Amino acid sequence: MANIDWKKLTFGYTKTNYNVRTYFRNGSWGSLELSSEETINIHMAATALHYGQEAFEGLKAFMGKDGKVRIFRWEENAKRLIRSAEGILMEAVPEELFKKAMIKVVKHNLDFIPPYGTGSSLYIRPLLIGSGPQVGVKPASEFLFIIFVTPVGPYFKEGFNPVDVQIVRDYDRAAPKGTGHLKVGGNYAASMRAGVRAHDEGFASSLFLDAKTKTFIDEAGPANFFGIKDGKYITPESHTILPSITNMSLQSLAMDMGLKVEKRPIAVDELESFTETGACGTAAVISPIKKIYDRENGKTYEYCKDGKAGPICTKLYKTLQDIQYGDAEDKYGWITFIE
Repeated sequence: MANIDWKKLTFGYTKTNYNVRTYFRNGSWGSLELSSEETINIHMAATALHYGQEAFEGLKAFMGKDGKVRIFRWEENAKRLIRSAEGILMEAVPEELFKKAMIKVVKHNLDFIPPYGTGSSLYIRPLLIGSGPQVGVKPASEFLFIIFVTPVGPYFKEGFNPVDVQIVRDYDRAAPKGTGHLKVGGNYAASMRAGVRAHDEGFASSLFLDAKTKTFIDEAGPANFFGIKDGKYITPESHTILPSITNMSLQSLAMDMGLKVEKRPIAVDELESFTETGACGTAAVISPIKKIYDRENGKTYEYCKDGKAGPICTKLYKTLQDIQYGDAEDKYGWITFIE
């Protein structure tokens, strides 16, 4: 077992023993290589460096009370990486190769999976980049696929406690017909200025609006947004929003709880009618929102007035976590065991 204070882990990088990597060259993927090297040797004219030809994923492995290692819904991550690759003209990683690489890297870093009960997990980061050189604006002919892992704690320092977020109107995360629905680095680069400013002004994250009209909720920085009201779980639907696997899972659990699920545009004005709101994603799972502050007009929408997460957010969070850690039945077949 690694010498780590598991309960003090933040969502950051901790060195582990190995990563795995493979290249697509001359029309085919090569064999998987196990490496202890934390750096990659890349051509200075690689398309990833000049034209942003790269995509990534994020998923987690969990240690159960029974000592078994569980990975949550990796198939959906593999499919999303394929969609991202196709969207920016990279060679897609076949699902079986994704699975083989993922299992290999987890098995070679078992000592870094946080113990059950610590609230931490092993974050798995697949990365696909255009490694072949081009000077003109065109796709690479060579690609590198790599997966590394690192133990992580909660994404927001508040953990599951309610957070404050800030609506921004002077920055856009993605264009209406751009790459917002893909998990590519450019979307995150475009969100950084607003995100850092929000942190500097005392907020956990920025909440983006649609780039075209600035009237509908888009994404909560690195996560999807959802709201609860009138027995409904409501989450925005737009081409500019990355389809979250966590959000997809929460919708299934919400229906199990008797909630009606609606995927539709959410106008900013509708925020005042929600009884609970939250941001969800692999990293944070659910971050209940305490306050949404509109930076432009100073309007504030408040939830969790007793300082605690609402009952539906709490139940959704606990149910999903129980499935991930093996404390509840996985009736959906979301879990893959690492033998």
